[in-house]
Amino acid sequence: MKFVCLGYIDIAKFNSLSDDERNEMIDACMAYDNELRRGGHFAGGGALDLPENGVTLRYQGNDVQVTDGPFAETKEQIGGILLLEARDLNHAIQLMSKHPGVKNGPFEVRPADEAMNLKIAAVAQQFAKDASLKEFALSR
Repeated sequence: MKFVCLGYIDIAKFNSLSDDERNEMIDACMAYDNELRRGGHFAGGGALDLPENGVTLRYQGNDVQVTDGPFAETKEQIGGILLLEARDLNHAIQLMSKHPGVKNGPFEVRPADEAMNLKIAAVAQQFAKDASLKEFALSR
């Protein structure tokens, strides 16, 4: 089963760390990610830039509104996403409870929507097939 793990971070707390403390924390997280890889549990992931460097899109009326950064009334913001392979939710909890990142902020662990992800994969596969056929037709 796939799980999406959302890692939250308190930006002020993170920024208060010395460079050495920050690097030590990041190195510990990377080392544990490698442990997950060795066990066949790491299915992907990535870190996010600071919230103030992003935007939020909302549909209002007939228009898309763009606002600076995400709106949140919490100190914790999503700092990264980890895709995890685990037998079940209890196994995912067991694996993520050992992740050093949990010491710096909470991780939300949710089962992936496998049915929707299969649809997404099928659409992507069809898109790639159609693009290949179009490219072949244009090359003739």
